[in-house]
Amino acid sequence: MSAFNARLSYLFNSYYNQTATAQEREELFEIINASANDAELTALIQQAWNDLDTDEQLFDPTKSIDMLNNILQNKADHDNIYPIRPPDSQISWVKLGVAAALLVFVSLGAYVFVKQKKQLNKEDLAKNQPVHDVLPGGNKAVLTLANGKTINLDNARNGVLAREGDARINKTKDGQVVYQSANGDQSASSEINTVSTPRGGQYQLVLNDGSKVWLNSASSVSFPAVFTGKTRDVEITGEAYFEVVKNPSKPFRVKTNNVLIEVLGTHFNVMAYNDENSVKTTLLEGAVKISNSKDAGVLKPGQQASLNQNGQIKVVNDPDAENSIAWKDGLFQFTDAGIESIMRQVARWYDVSVSYEGKIPEREFTGRISRNVKASELLNMLKYEGINFKIEDKHITITK
Repeated sequence: MSAFNARLSYLFNSYYNQTATAQEREELFEIINASANDAELTALIQQAWNDLDTDEQLFDPTKSIDMLNNILQNKADHDNIYPIRPPDSQISWVKLGVAAALLVFVSLGAYVFVKQKKQLNKEDLAKNQPVHDVLPGGNKAVLTLANGKTINLDNARNGVLAREGDARINKTKDGQVVYQSANGDQSASSEINTVSTPRGGQYQLVLNDGSKVWLNSASSVSFPAVFTGKTRDVEITGEAYFEVVKNPSKPFRVKTNNVLIEVLGTHFNVMAYNDENSVKTTLLEGAVKISNSKDAGVLKPGQQASLNQNGQIKVVNDPDAENSIAWKDGLFQFTDAGIESIMRQVARWYDVSVSYEGKIPEREFTGRISRNVKASELLNMLKYEGINFKIEDKHITITK
């Protein structure tokens, strides 16, 4: 069973047993709604429905038929067409077909979800949180100016945060930091600024030339407030995704872990965490050159360069390049990933420590889930693949 099938089965059972959280119900409704134009997804939903671990029917057949008819009647009135004739009251739930079942399921579930969502407040949510769980990370970062002054970006008000020479530093209403030249003069020297995210944090900024940088958790980027000279140089730790504005006369260069990445204009991701076995650069668009004192390589779109601990650069085609940037789009996404690799991402995003009881499971996992879920929801996907876990305070223990 794939991680997605396992997740879908978990959501159905949780909903039936009335243990699903509001977020889990919303996730289930979104999947069902997405199946409208996706035959493969519809088949998976049907299978999960058939595998529901109960001999009882989810709703009383007679009531569900009436409900279905009301739904169809309302839709007919709205679309100014004739309603579908109500089926005989003796027709069984099964004969209604999965499509009708799902329609009733979604309609009732969505009503319950919307009604409950309106009633929930922060106090209710706090009461519903499991005792042993960890909330996901969010937009958290610190800006360090050239003079050493620090600004907590998640608490700072929108508007002008500071000025660095010719640069005005703004925080926008959507939570970005944007560097802008006050008069367009970029001839003066520029001091170095740094934006850093903690474990459990992420942030986005726009550099003075218009290039965009997304920082993953436990990462940093150092850069001049205004780019001067013949190159645009930045330095990172951890992981960052770049969308670089083209300027052939002033190449953009990223430095990290003794690696130099040279670009003219491109979209790429750099993963350079100290607890990973290699530095990986994944190219989505454009072209980049990667080099160090021992080796060099050129990337084309869809390729990934890996720098091992011996300083060797290996360039390979990466059919799963989207996995490398899924974090930027708010997702955990894995393809044949080992449990240790997954848990390193979990540790950084949820700001937890991780340990293993007994032998580390030699399993590979494929799946995708939002990063905006509690740690237990992510780990429950792995549970269906034979991985158990315990969460105590800010520590996760993985067991077989």
